[in-house]
Amino acid sequence: MPKKVYIETYGCQMNLGDTEIVRSVLVDAGYEMTDSAESADYILMNTCSVRDNAERKILEKLTHFKRFKKKNRNLRVGLLGCMAKRMRETIFEQRDIVDLVVGPDEYRRLPEIFAIAEGGEKGIAVRLITAETYDDIEPLRTDGRSAWIAIMRGCNNFCSYCIVPYTRGRERSRPADSLVKEIEKLARDGYREVTMLGQNVNSYRDETTGADFADLLARTAEAVPDMWIRYVTSHPRDMSDRLIETMARFGNICKYIHLPVQSGSDRVLSMMNRGYTAEHYLGRIKKIREAMPNVALSTDIIAGFPGETLDDHRRTLEILEQVRYDGAYMFRYSPREGTKAWDMPDDVPEEEKIRRLNEIIDLQQKISKEINKGETGRLHKVLVEGESKRSKEDSQGRSDTNKLVIFPNPDGAIKVGEFVKVRIQRSTAATLFGEIVK
Repeated sequence: MPKKVYIETYGCQMNLGDTEIVRSVLVDAGYEMTDSAESADYILMNTCSVRDNAERKILEKLTHFKRFKKKNRNLRVGLLGCMAKRMRETIFEQRDIVDLVVGPDEYRRLPEIFAIAEGGEKGIAVRLITAETYDDIEPLRTDGRSAWIAIMRGCNNFCSYCIVPYTRGRERSRPADSLVKEIEKLARDGYREVTMLGQNVNSYRDETTGADFADLLARTAEAVPDMWIRYVTSHPRDMSDRLIETMARFGNICKYIHLPVQSGSDRVLSMMNRGYTAEHYLGRIKKIREAMPNVALSTDIIAGFPGETLDDHRRTLEILEQVRYDGAYMFRYSPREGTKAWDMPDDVPEEEKIRRLNEIIDLQQKISKEINKGETGRLHKVLVEGESKRSKEDSQGRSDTNKLVIFPNPDGAIKVGEFVKVRIQRSTAATLFGEIVK
């Protein structure tokens, strides 16, 4: 009887994509996936190390899994991903519940590491493998409607606050031919949407052909004209005119861009090692909106970075007002050991970080609400994702601008994976509500 594996995934879309690779490796090795932690022989946590809060949540969850180990002495618990790589030296000492630790480049070795753990030893595999892209592994996807596909791994930017280059290594891109073939297969299998993933997709480059991200997007859009194509994440320094023009040219490339700004202050951006100024960033926004007037934009913002003054904070509020994002991911700064910012004085008091963060959140909520109110009366093409969380009578989906749209579907006639047209009737800061237009 095959042993059962339960996986919980935390963090970014890259981790969601990695979990699909892990599933594929383990199923090919004879293991069986399960949705029940209590009945599993292995519990794996695919972890995120970007923020302190994410790590604390995972450590708390490990304590929760301790009760399963008391019931099942043969249960093995493992940490995968960025946190496994970053805390490899201390995790076994701090948490005796953990039996194996596997970093983002070592998933091929999971069956071997499982065997070591079953023999009573601690299994560890956390090397950075600069050539690893998992190009030959077809992810085991369970959605059937939307697919993630990692076009590259690693990051070369070394932003001073970010641990990713140290946990995932330097950039390496998958060949364009294999990516297009995989996406064509997804289309034949009935997938309606694909999201290309990378820490900085804008710096994608096929080493054999020299194709860049704009080339890859164009090839994919032509190859699967009936699929929606999305991507995350972009770096403002590498958002080229060619990429913007390619997005505008193809109707099946979704008109949504996540373009992290992090701060509106040139002084703070320099300390963050972001490689651009606020003026450059706003120039990219201007170019994007000229090419795609109805584009939706989102961003990342860090409040209370070391050395951030009230004037720096005000400049961040100003850039929110100038750009008017549809949405934003907003966080207070938390130091990450191993980054360059770790050595900077964390001199903004915690309560002041929270105050600044709340000011940013309040302004963004106001802007999002105003933008969504302007959607009233407009018609959106929506990809149906499933039942609304609030009512079984309603369904929900996403527009090509990545807006959450809820609409009545009382008899369930509209199925998951269908495209429908919805006219918007009302909204909140986060959600659009409407009726299907036949």
